[in-house]
Amino acid sequence: MATTKWFFEPGHSAAEFRARHMMVSYVRGQLKNMHGSLEVDPDEPEKARVEATVDATQVYTGQPQRDAHLRSADFFDVEHHPTWTFVGSHIHQVSGIEFEVTGDLTVRGATRPVTFDVTYLGQWATPWWEEGRDLGPRRRAGFAATTRINRHDFGASWNDTVERGGVVVSPMIDVMVDVEAVLEPSEKAA
Repeated sequence: MATTKWFFEPGHSAAEFRARHMMVSYVRGQLKNMHGSLEVDPDEPEKARVEATVDATQVYTGQPQRDAHLRSADFFDVEHHPTWTFVGSHIHQVSGIEFEVTGDLTVRGATRPVTFDVTYLGQWATPWWEEGRDLGPRRRAGFAATTRINRHDFGASWNDTVERGGVVVSPMIDVMVDVEAVLEPSEKAA
């Protein structure tokens, strides 16, 4: 088969993260409207390439004061680094629907290698609406990805202590990504 080109539908692709808070619970944040692309030959998935960008200025945890703190230089420093990017070009197929995608994650201007565990959720021909008209069907594919990063590797090192040597925010952050990719119109379904 030939290489297919897909784009991430921003309204249905997003990243979420969670960090331990005060040693006892998790706090979650969301980064919506992810943009990106995927180029893949279904016969040679190990040669795929993926790129994604999220707008860190729109981080949402449900608590405005915490969101403002996350946007500050203590954490994301969005004034100087408004976007995060991931460029993945090393793919390892673990099973029929499971992959390891390794690439460069850039947060706060720091770039580090990261491996995402990716599950392919399948694909479907769906309606495609533009200006009130269904121009479909369009082929969509879904993916769920997870990884764990150390926030200190990206310069997000603010913290405070609590009793018995605990910390307010854990160094390790779980990252979960949901992608709904749409096949480019000039391509045939994979």
